[in-house]
Amino acid sequence: MKRIILTGGGTAGHVTPNIALIPVLKEQGYDIQYIGSYAGMEKALIEDIGIPYHGISSGKLRRYFSLQNFSDPFRVLKGFFEAKKLIKELKPNVLFSKGGFVSVPVVIAAGRAGVPVIIHESDMTPGLANKLCFKSAKKICCNFPETVAYLPKDKAVLSGSPIRSELFKGSPEKGRDFTGFTDDKPVIMVIGGSLGAANVNKAVRNVLPSLTEKFNVIHLTGKGKSDDALNDIPGYRQYEYISDELKDLFALSDLVISRAGANAICELLALKKPNLLIPLPSASSRGDQLLNAESFKKQGYSMLLTEDELTDERLLDMIDELYKDRDKYIAAMSSSSQNNAVETIISLIRELS
Repeated sequence: MKRIILTGGGTAGHVTPNIALIPVLKEQGYDIQYIGSYAGMEKALIEDIGIPYHGISSGKLRRYFSLQNFSDPFRVLKGFFEAKKLIKELKPNVLFSKGGFVSVPVVIAAGRAGVPVIIHESDMTPGLANKLCFKSAKKICCNFPETVAYLPKDKAVLSGSPIRSELFKGSPEKGRDFTGFTDDKPVIMVIGGSLGAANVNKAVRNVLPSLTEKFNVIHLTGKGKSDDALNDIPGYRQYEYISDELKDLFALSDLVISRAGANAICELLALKKPNLLIPLPSASSRGDQLLNAESFKKQGYSMLLTEDELTDERLLDMIDELYKDRDKYIAAMSSSSQNNAVETIISLIRELS
């Protein structure tokens, strides 16, 4: 039996693509082990699905001043020696990394031990953690055609992002039962991420009277971001967080309004959901969401509305335009070569192990 180590953590985006690979890896007969941080969110997510989990010390490598910059390098160094010991004990045939700073010592330790490494970069431009891992990797997978230019030519693979298989198993009928929608109006789902998106939430709420004349609205507000005063609006349902029912809400939805995190938009692409992206502005991030959204707009998968352009009138106009042209967006997404990420990555894993 061949053994694979998966690594990645810090955010759900560094874990869920790994989780998407696990059912197929099991079918292929791999023994699967996971290396993450001692107490990161990845620990609970991985242990919940019964995969052996190994924790190591982790620190963040920041580009800005922080007092933790003085202590975190020692945590990273400790994590490297812990990862080196684990790799010696586990003797993996291959390692797959989804990124995050916990993955850096694991990837470098694996590379030095001669273990073939595949890493995956979600965003348009590589983050610091993955850049540090390039030298140790045999192959570097990515989501966007533009990203290939930032990667070593002999290592770059345009794969798309692995999507959890359960998202494809949603039922519109179950989604309708869950929301209680009883008419035949089209459905819009608004997603701001697990923490919510205050500006997107505000913009949607501003236009609710006009929006609910034409659409039913499912609003995933983020934890602590719901507004009880809006609960009685016909055709509007708000939820702070959805887990098991998400697949059914996707199946029910005709359009999606979303931030532009790489994994989120790759899910929309795989599910072929016409979407309006309102990316996190550059002032609030390193600008990756705006670049992601611009790429999807260029490829014909999405409409793009920046926060600088976000007005009530503009939002309503773009939603109307998106619904009118929805078939055009579905056709573009259906022809994408980035929809077979799990198959592409599993092929690389088999080839290198």
